[in-house]
Amino acid sequence: MTPLFQFQGIYTPVVTPYHADGSVNWEALADVIEFLIEKGVHGMISGGSTGENYAQTVPARLELARFTNDRIAGRVPLVVGTGTMLTADSISLASAARDMGADAILLASPPYAVPTDRENALNALAIDKAADLPVMLYNYPHRTGTMMGEEFLDRVGRSRNFCGIKESSGDINRVHLLARDYPHIQLGCGMDDQALEFFAWGAPFWVCGGSNFLPEEHVALYEACMVEGNFDKGRRIMSALMPLMRVLEQGGKFIQTIKHGVTMNGIPAGAMRAPLKGLNKDDKRALEQVTRVLKTTIAAIRAEG
Repeated sequence: MTPLFQFQGIYTPVVTPYHADGSVNWEALADVIEFLIEKGVHGMISGGSTGENYAQTVPARLELARFTNDRIAGRVPLVVGTGTMLTADSISLASAARDMGADAILLASPPYAVPTDRENALNALAIDKAADLPVMLYNYPHRTGTMMGEEFLDRVGRSRNFCGIKESSGDINRVHLLARDYPHIQLGCGMDDQALEFFAWGAPFWVCGGSNFLPEEHVALYEACMVEGNFDKGRRIMSALMPLMRVLEQGGKFIQTIKHGVTMNGIPAGAMRAPLKGLNKDDKRALEQVTRVLKTTIAAIRAEG
């Protein structure tokens, strides 16, 4: 069965730049969007956790999504995140995504409630009904407490809107399961340090927070593996990216690191919403060094032709 929508390439979960007073820096957000399009990402996600959705009200998330949609103006697909604790809030976000003309929605399990597969599927189908858009599932049990199991996948598969899944469990056996038993749901990489393995199993897309500030380098890995089919080249690029993965994942500073990376590019991403705090000097220095080395290394690999 051919999916209704093809998720392909690098999808960036866009950060939310803030001023010092906590208000959204709309000019900086516009600059991030233009930078990502210029550097060749294939799609964007508004309202993901990298955009600090957990610290935003539903109206604030809708304002961000509409701004992002208007700024993209159809140049790349827009996926609107619908993840919330309350089904009613997720339905509001999904309905608004439909009304604004978004291309798809991102649908995660509701955090903290720990629903059964059946309950989770019924929740997802209710949100799907409200949007009637292509759906990218988001399986991240370490954050939600819930694995999107086989019963869940079988139940939601009754709607053709469920076109893809961002798999962030970290369990490589899930990659095998999804690729083998659920080929009608496009497999997407949601674990950055496993991107090469996902591509080897045919995953056509990668949702990667680091592409907010290193889009060309993430696109390079996708192109090497999925466009050129050159996994020797892909392994070299992945090897160059691995130090970044370690910096991003260590110590619970993922969003802080990404926002500092955006600021390093000359776009002021600002501070994080509470309770998160920014990087210290040592963390910033480590990111700057890792970024400098990987950019040089990957540029040399690409220059080889």
